Amino acid sequence: MSEHKGISEPSISGTTIDIKSRGTVTIDAAHCKGCDLCIPACPPGVLAMSTEVNHMGYRFPQLSPGCTGCGACLYVCPDFVFEVYRYEQPVITAVPKESVAIR
Repeated sequence: MSEHKGISEPSISGTTIDIKSRGTVTIDAAHCKGCDLCIPACPPGVLAMSTEVNHMGYRFPQLSPGCTGCGACLYVCPDFVFEVYRYEQPVITAVPKESVAIR
């Protein structure tokens, strides 16, 4: 795997993709205003807007497996709804090919 800015390129085999993750994020969906800026900012493409709405009537992002903890979503979010957590040791996650948009 080659690395660029702390994000590893995924390893593709069979029907899954192995993604090396150094962390993950949590999302405070209750305070999200649905601006959608985080979706295109996510390098591994694991964020998607929900069909549900929060108590303010806004759709919010949902996280699929494969987050690398890069923090791109955190940097673009005007409402500060993301919190990044770093793992002590990198974690390899096998995710289905169709659930990850590689950019």
